Amino acid sequence: MRIYIYYYYIFVNSLSFLISALDKLKAKKNKWRIKENTLHIFSFLGGVYGSILSMIILKHKTKKLKFKLITLMAFLLHTFIIFYWIYLKYFSSS
Repeated sequence: MRIYIYYYYIFVNSLSFLISALDKLKAKKNKWRIKENTLHIFSFLGGVYGSILSMIILKHKTKKLKFKLITLMAFLLHTFIIFYWIYLKYFSSS
């Protein structure tokens, strides 16, 4: 089952990056945009690393403080989850 966790994170982060890239493309063409709440949902579902990558590479949503703070919260949550999982897997005595 643990291998599925890796696949899940790869999938959701790839999807998060692609959705952010699509939103950035739509912004450049002045078309209908993807809601910020949708982008946040993907971040909190585990796609926060894809979101951050899109912020760095595509300069997506980098001027919006609220967006950056919510992304930071998702980053802290998922980083904690991953480190806790690593701790349980490798350092737990059970």
